[in-house]
Amino acid sequence: MPDGPVGPAEPDVGSALLEFRAVMAQLRAECGWKSAQTHRSLARYLLEETHETLDAIETGTPDDLREELGDLLLQVYFHAAIAEESGAFDLEDVAAGIVAKMRRRNPHVFGPDGDAAGRPTDPAAVNELWESVKATEKPRDGVLDGIAPTLPALLLADKVLDRLVRAGEPVDDVLARSTASSASSADDAGVGAELLRVVARARAAGVDPEQALRELARGLAAAGGSD
Repeated sequence: MPDGPVGPAEPDVGSALLEFRAVMAQLRAECGWKSAQTHRSLARYLLEETHETLDAIETGTPDDLREELGDLLLQVYFHAAIAEESGAFDLEDVAAGIVAKMRRRNPHVFGPDGDAAGRPTDPAAVNELWESVKATEKPRDGVLDGIAPTLPALLLADKVLDRLVRAGEPVDDVLARSTASSASSADDAGVGAELLRVVARARAAGVDPEQALRELARGLAAAGGSD
């Protein structure tokens, strides 16, 4: 018998996640609507929950964010449950995959012990290391290879610009090329070239252009609605 009073039991870390997995399995087996869903039919909900999580990050409370992260986690578990039923993969495979990726792409943290002074510490250097490891894992055949074409336009432009610069093309050359190609085109091409220049300015300033414009638009809407 241990001496002295016994303190409260340690929380069972991960127990809620295991319960959630069991809940999803039961819902897939016993709920008519959930059992009928597919990866494709759930795509719209994944998009909606992603946007709601983003809104909670930018305008909500910690409780709002906790709730929205739960709804987003539901989508992960839902897709994993569907895949498990077909034998494609399961939630354990999803977790194992991301753990392995984090270890590979963060060698400054998980690599062999060595000279700590030679490890990158500032965010820019760490990001370069990540991109370097990623490039060896997934060689690209083109600028858009691996970039989702459904990304918001400003974010898509930012990623394309980043790829071109990494390939060795100076930003000024990219901007000059976009201006030249739009000079004899319709007005929308000229506006596109102007927006690309704004994205380049935002990159140079370390600003997320998508987030900056979204926050400005939200502020304008709030100010206009207060009259």
